[in-house]
Amino acid sequence: MGPSTVLDHARAAFHARDWTRAFDAFRAADAHEPLTADDLDLFARSAYLVGRDDDCATLYERAFSAHLDADDPEGAGRSAFWLCFLLMNRGEVARAGGWLARAQHLSDPGRPDCATRGFLLLPAAVQDMHANRPADALPAFTAAQAIGQSCGDADLVALSTLGIGQCRILLGDVTGGLGTLDEVMVGVTLEEVSPVVAGLVYCAVIEACQGTFQLQRAREWTRALGRWCDAQPGLVPFRGQCLVHRAEILQLEGAWTEAMDLARLAFRRLSDPPGQPAVGMALYEQGELHRLRGEFDEAEDAYRRAGRLGREIQPGMALLRLRQGDPDAALAGIRRALGESLPLYRPRLLAGHVEVALAVGDVAAARRSADELAALAREQDAPALNAIAEQVTGAVLLAEGAPRAALDRLRRSCGLWRGFEAPYECARVRVLQGRCCDALGDAESALLEYEAAAATFRDLHAEPDLRDLARVPTRPAARGRLTPREVEVLRAVATGKTNRAVARELVLSEKTVARHLSNIFTKLDVSSRAAATAYAYEHHLL
Repeated sequence: MGPSTVLDHARAAFHARDWTRAFDAFRAADAHEPLTADDLDLFARSAYLVGRDDDCATLYERAFSAHLDADDPEGAGRSAFWLCFLLMNRGEVARAGGWLARAQHLSDPGRPDCATRGFLLLPAAVQDMHANRPADALPAFTAAQAIGQSCGDADLVALSTLGIGQCRILLGDVTGGLGTLDEVMVGVTLEEVSPVVAGLVYCAVIEACQGTFQLQRAREWTRALGRWCDAQPGLVPFRGQCLVHRAEILQLEGAWTEAMDLARLAFRRLSDPPGQPAVGMALYEQGELHRLRGEFDEAEDAYRRAGRLGREIQPGMALLRLRQGDPDAALAGIRRALGESLPLYRPRLLAGHVEVALAVGDVAAARRSADELAALAREQDAPALNAIAEQVTGAVLLAEGAPRAALDRLRRSCGLWRGFEAPYECARVRVLQGRCCDALGDAESALLEYEAAAATFRDLHAEPDLRDLARVPTRPAARGRLTPREVEVLRAVATGKTNRAVARELVLSEKTVARHLSNIFTKLDVSSRAAATAYAYEHHLL
């Protein structure tokens, strides 16, 4: 196959979005003849899309020089922009700034509306936005959008409009910002933009949906991103941050093992090269999953590593400290985070603070945070945020001695979580519903709620919640129905443990274990440990 034929093959593979074949063919062609500046740009994009970031950087540098040799400063500026983008994502801020300055020197003042000039407005705007200066970033994004529309450059329009939507959300206009992001996604789904830009938009929109509790939107776009990635052989991006958001959705859906696998993969991809800012997100997600499964040492390690990389570790660390029996540290951590929180991240911190405050008996503080969260939920059309607000308000009402009012709130919360197919959240609400039923004297309904929650916790291996559920005080249940504590004792006995071993495991006295066992025998109408064990197996209590 001759050099020109190989080059034609490379271009065809690129346009077919077969990135591995395109990269290999461009590399083969490059070994036999000098590539044009435009072909070097395609080669560089292929390298990026197969995860060859070092090659990509070198190729954009070559493309920059080739464009200058061809007296094409606008093309050189475009190559420099994408090189700057790559370097910023790798954490090489100084090197990125140098290339950006070099590109800006090439910009033709006589052509203020050329697309390259618009692209070069974006890096500084992105930095302002990430530094929580959305009001400073918005004018630059707006100017870039106008240039893109004037030039008919779909990539520039998409990136600048994306920035406008993100800034609007950060400035408090969540509805307007999400509407702007929907507008961007139209161009992506119609394949009007390049693959790199499409991937960037997908990831950013998913992140925005997660941050604003638009979980159904996030789930839909995540699935669309998966289909988009699967249709492109050899595609490595969009890796890292997007994988973290996919892990978060899997966590919500109860697929914790798959979520952990994705979070670990995200960490590996974000760690090479080092310095990428989103790596802390991957570690925090690992910490969340470890905490939910009761792997407290691993959770603490993940949170601490995330914190060293600049990721806020609350409310996860506070909830971990609560599980570890250190409520003072939990309260101090969550209070500190609330004092520093940005509006976009405040709801999760408020929900965490309610849980911690109730645990330490400060019902008044919990009420203040629940009321603030409810007010935020009223301002947004976000069912998931409403589910959280109803849940924490129900928990506070229960602590205030109003179980009937609490139950109404909790029923609404559970219905919303069920609509999201979020089993863990449903189970936690059902525990609260059970406590309300107990307080209202309905022991039978309380037991049903506890049993349903326990079944979910067992399926998910949510050991801390199972232990908490076993400690929930209950009224005497109807004959033949075991309390959660009695079920826990029966499970331990069924493994062959003695009363002493059961007492040690459940932190009870041997006398209490014996009393529980006597009640179990009476309720099940059996006379021996072996018969009770057989009953437990037959009725799927183990």
